[in-house]
Amino acid sequence: MKLERLVSIIYKLLNHEVLSASKLAEEYQVSPRTIYRDIDVLCAAGFPVVSHQGMNGGYGMMDGYKMDKSLLGSYDVHALITVLASLSTVFHDARAQGTIERLQTIGDQHQKPSLTVDLDTHRTEPDSLPYLRAGIIQHQTVQFDYINAKNERSARELEPVRLQYKYRSWYVYGYCRSRQDYREFRLSRMLNVHLTNRSFKPRMIPADEASSSPADSQDSMTDVVFRVYPDALAEAMDHFQQADKQFHEDGSMTMRIQIHRPLQAPWLWSFLLSLGSGAEVLEPAALRDILETKLRNALKRYNQVDM
Repeated sequence: MKLERLVSIIYKLLNHEVLSASKLAEEYQVSPRTIYRDIDVLCAAGFPVVSHQGMNGGYGMMDGYKMDKSLLGSYDVHALITVLASLSTVFHDARAQGTIERLQTIGDQHQKPSLTVDLDTHRTEPDSLPYLRAGIIQHQTVQFDYINAKNERSARELEPVRLQYKYRSWYVYGYCRSRQDYREFRLSRMLNVHLTNRSFKPRMIPADEASSSPADSQDSMTDVVFRVYPDALAEAMDHFQQADKQFHEDGSMTMRIQIHRPLQAPWLWSFLLSLGSGAEVLEPAALRDILETKLRNALKRYNQVDM
């Protein structure tokens, strides 16, 4: 613990002009006397720590003392800081913040960031990500209720392996003890997530778990064609930027994109229906029929009269 504190103090002094002993003591939850001893150890080890007197006095590194910047270039440093900053916010990770401080010592602190990354999301329970991350690191199982794509709710216990951020959502992959197999869960569908006190030994992950996916098969891909009207253009392009697009004189647009089994894709139906009168499916006819049925069913509910 003392060694980690000493290393951390070095990087803090490199990143700040002056830091008081009381401030360092408060941050590391030790006494000012302990900080004085730590400074003596650093000086004895050859680090040029100097003392600044006065009202705003404290400790700092000798002017001109620089760390070796040969390992990472400015671009590498700022890219790493950007990603780590977002991760430290999402996972409330103090270690990531410590890494950022160390990286800042070899980067240009006056350079304005040219890239920002936001991995935070309001689609998960606030504590879900930290619990899952802790489960992965500490090899502890996680329990939660899950609502699948068929809207069925079930209790699960998971040996978490990894977290993934894709399609603007967080997912967790691991061994589901409830189903005795590896599964991937979308965090926005998880409820009452909590860490258990049960530990697990890492299992052998199937070699083909990531190599074969039904969605990758071209045989199951179907062209979906729909007309998007001017009041829904932006939202449609946010979701299907890579679609083939044809603009028309009235301001509307025809989009064509390949979708994996669109007749069994509730996410696609939900999105198209969310556009309301701003979109109209042209092909395939069976998909058009599905959406029409759902619209009629929704209309029936709104037209129901209380007896």
